Amino acid sequence: MPDPLENTIMNLPGNIFSYAPRRKKQAGSAPFLPMTREEMDALGWDACDVILVTGDAYIDHPSFGMALIGRFLEAQGFRVGIISQPDWRSTRDFRALGKPRLYFGITSGNMDSMVNRYTAERKIRSDDAYTPGGAAGRRPDRAVLVYSQRVREAWPGTTIVIGSIEASLRRVAHYDYWSDTVRRSVLPDSKADILLYGNAERALAELTHRLAAGEAIETIRDLRGSAFMTPRNWLPGDDWQEIESTRVDAPGRVEMPVNPYQNDQETPPCAARTERPDAVTGASPLTRADKINARLNANAKTVVRLPSFEAVKDDPVLYAHASRVLHLESNPGNARALVQAHADRDVWLNPPPLPLSMEEMDGVYGLPYARAPHPAYGGERIPAWEMIRFSVNIMRGCFGGCTFCSITEHEGRIIQSRSEPSILREIEAIRDHTAGFTGIISDLGGPTANMYRMHCRDENIQRLCRRLSCVYPGICTNLDTDHSKLIALYRKARALPGIRKVLIGSGLRYDLAVRSPEYIRELAAHHVGGLLKIAPEHTEENVLAKMMKPGIGAYEEFRRMFERFSKEAGKEQYLVPYFIAAHPGTTDEDMLNLALWLKKNNFRLDQVQTFMPTPLAMATTMYHSRRNPLHKVTAASEEVQTVRKGQIRRLHKAFLRWHDPENWQILREWLRRNGRADLIGNGPHHLVPAWKSAPVSLSRRVKGAHGKPATAGGEAKRGKPAATPGNARAGQFAAGSRHRKGVPTRSGRK
Repeated sequence: MPDPLENTIMNLPGNIFSYAPRRKKQAGSAPFLPMTREEMDALGWDACDVILVTGDAYIDHPSFGMALIGRFLEAQGFRVGIISQPDWRSTRDFRALGKPRLYFGITSGNMDSMVNRYTAERKIRSDDAYTPGGAAGRRPDRAVLVYSQRVREAWPGTTIVIGSIEASLRRVAHYDYWSDTVRRSVLPDSKADILLYGNAERALAELTHRLAAGEAIETIRDLRGSAFMTPRNWLPGDDWQEIESTRVDAPGRVEMPVNPYQNDQETPPCAARTERPDAVTGASPLTRADKINARLNANAKTVVRLPSFEAVKDDPVLYAHASRVLHLESNPGNARALVQAHADRDVWLNPPPLPLSMEEMDGVYGLPYARAPHPAYGGERIPAWEMIRFSVNIMRGCFGGCTFCSITEHEGRIIQSRSEPSILREIEAIRDHTAGFTGIISDLGGPTANMYRMHCRDENIQRLCRRLSCVYPGICTNLDTDHSKLIALYRKARALPGIRKVLIGSGLRYDLAVRSPEYIRELAAHHVGGLLKIAPEHTEENVLAKMMKPGIGAYEEFRRMFERFSKEAGKEQYLVPYFIAAHPGTTDEDMLNLALWLKKNNFRLDQVQTFMPTPLAMATTMYHSRRNPLHKVTAASEEVQTVRKGQIRRLHKAFLRWHDPENWQILREWLRRNGRADLIGNGPHHLVPAWKSAPVSLSRRVKGAHGKPATAGGEAKRGKPAATPGNARAGQFAAGSRHRKGVPTRSGRK
């Protein structure tokens, strides 16, 4: 039975595949989208309609953004070419396919180029998982800007459309960790004609068909999920109104229709109901649904003006205020347009894109992908492809709202799921056509493994909701957390002929999982290959509150259930917990308490994650402004302690690796300096020994409880893609991201 809100939610428009094809369908699709003139000639093309530029190797698979968008536009009847990892030092590679009839679509690739190239300590990475041979240096810093500049040089006057994770998370003025400054929106710097953010298939289809019909790009101003430059104080029509976001010293009441600081997390809306008849006139007043529609209709003609780039650049409090308003205007059901001045022009953001229906999701993932890297690479190993080729993406979106993660800002909070038959068909396609398949599916997942087909129980509540998370500070009573559809999918997937095992490699929400013991039993008995990733992130409540993560008690409850069901299944299996160092709001004492918890539980982490501020994430706002945007922001509001100095960041990282002799000296110094020398010694209750030992072998360092593997996750892996379907999609031009490895903020952690 389909979900009750499947096709009605948000009053979805027509199906994205309902456009009349631009050209008559040719016999079959191109084996691969062309990357050379020779390939275009073989297809009989004199020119491409659209040319997509990407910082990644071209792998024709739905987990890779350029392939998904290219095949999607091909299905609309357009001729699409790919320029993969061009040499940005000249215009030669940007001329290889000629000038497109409609536009260049530019993306940095599946990852933000700065996250791809730099570690959390701003050091250059030595490899790139999205490049043949894993070679580093094949994409520039700020790739969207550089590629756009080269296209402008090569083809003056051509139309440029930018998208992907890099452009999406830089659509307004944003803090840039790598330069330690607030930078302008990517739009004025790239000189692109339009930016499409988030899951952009819907906008991309309409934009491309309208351009093909002869409409000028500068007149297309009504696409949801788009951003563009306008003259100052421009409005789409006389019936529009502009309101200021508010003053920061004393948050004022925003005039009609609603205060952007109003947060339904504090006062959640009730289910729709009919009001009592008017006692005086006897007439039936408007129902609540009528009032909701009136309010939302007013929103549709309202734009909220954020503080200008020049203002937020120099005022951290204003920056935090702007960040909070932007995040509260993220529900496509009630979000209003936003505008932000940059010098004498405005950056205009239309409301977020509407989610795809299940039928549309099936259509996108059912396109004729070759499911392999382009033959031009000659079989050279591409690490991201090796990690992803036996995994299946079953959904998009995340309603977790973790502040260090940008999934919600890119993919949205509404879960968009594929149907069971569509997923099973893809598993069969992997079995039948993917070279090297041994019968093991490495992941059925997405941004979060166990949010498949979860949704709000009431459409009107969802349309009005302004909560930043559906699961923090507690799981919303309106959230349907039923795991039965996911359990049924798991059972059918592993029952397919030729499928030996189906693993779950995506991170999961353990606070949701504990509501379904049957799900944990199913997971432990059939879908864990010895180790299961889990992400408590920290143990201390004040830090978890800044992350919008559940308390460590929820992790402990999940651990007990997982161990019990693993034992019942006769399996020896262990959790791989992930933790983060130097997150905003973390004190030295918090890290000490976490280290003591790790020692008590005999967890010896090998590689660990240090917080990396990425654009648009709320934790990044905390890092830059030292204010907490989860609450009203004023000059006197809560100050968030942030770890910025390299020495303290190294100390926090050392606490996570308390067992490593290389860290003992820095930990001893801190313990003595802070009156905790009682933790220095050679007994079981001490954190570090009083003597310096010889280095411990790696095989000993990764041992955990009972001498079994504890965890081998960490920055080196979580800043790179893992064997999950979400990683490779992280920066898709349209289909979204998932940080979890490969994305803008975190890897595989929920």
